[in-house]
Amino acid sequence: MFQPIETYEPAPGRYDAMTYNRCGASGLKLPAVSLGFWHNFGDHTPYEQMKQLAFTAFDNGITHFDLANNYGPEPGAAERNAGRLIRDYFAAHRDELIISTKAGYEMWPGPYGDKGSRKYLLASLDRSLERLGLDYVDVFYHHRPDPDTPLEETMGALAQAVSSGKALYVGLSNYDGPTMERAAAILDELHVPFVINQNRYNIFDRTIERNGLKETANRIGKGIITFSPLAQGLLTDRYLNGVPVDSRIATDGRFLHGSDLTEARLQQIRDLNAIAAQRGQTLAEMALAWILHDGQVTSVLIGASKPQQILDNIAALKNLTFTPDELSAIDSIAARSV
Repeated sequence: MFQPIETYEPAPGRYDAMTYNRCGASGLKLPAVSLGFWHNFGDHTPYEQMKQLAFTAFDNGITHFDLANNYGPEPGAAERNAGRLIRDYFAAHRDELIISTKAGYEMWPGPYGDKGSRKYLLASLDRSLERLGLDYVDVFYHHRPDPDTPLEETMGALAQAVSSGKALYVGLSNYDGPTMERAAAILDELHVPFVINQNRYNIFDRTIERNGLKETANRIGKGIITFSPLAQGLLTDRYLNGVPVDSRIATDGRFLHGSDLTEARLQQIRDLNAIAAQRGQTLAEMALAWILHDGQVTSVLIGASKPQQILDNIAALKNLTFTPDELSAIDSIAARSV
């Protein structure tokens, strides 16, 4: 028997407490905390759980839902489930949402199903829009650099995505500083609104500081959104007393393994947790606040399996100020060999 979808009325004060930052020099604003659909929106997650995560995020001012064509499991499932959520509950609020997706990893068999060719990127975007049930996405990313395709071809495909009306803005993901700057110059010549870079960044992983991405993005007026801000859960209190049975290490194992939790790493986590406690924050709150504290990162992408985790992460915005001594101590701990 047909079961009608219940009415969803978002919280009326949902924008009051969230901070919104401009993407570099563009006019686009993102919430300081965005919700990523990487881990918990595939077909292994009950729809009711996904629904409550999306409601909690939007009710608290998170207007940006971040996807990619390969998010699942299986690849494509997260977009399909996001499309169902939009259709069932968020259709009336589409203009309040930023929906982003990406292409660059393998999606179908044969030589045309990955990387950065014009054929792959534009075909993938069409498939993403079909799964999402949308006419356009707000941001379309090239998901990773492709050494086998001329940069001009990849950027030309992004330009076509915008000129066709299928994307409002474009972004680059996993690029380093020099390559991003070359890509930005091409996109500027094509008058394409390239506004944001997506890269891994956290207290333990400083790659974007070493490869020039962070400095270059801020120098040329491009935004940065960071994924894995909690190092797949290491920068939380989850593993202070062992590996919980419901933890990512115990239940997933795709991106975080038991071997990652060395005694040296555990000591780092304990020492960072002590600094967080002195600040009146959880370790997760401090880890997110650390990414945002200098104003050079537009937004942090969080993942969540429970609504309370979203609320806990948003609480990081209450204190983004660090003393020089705190920053020095965090740097010293993170620099230890593990």
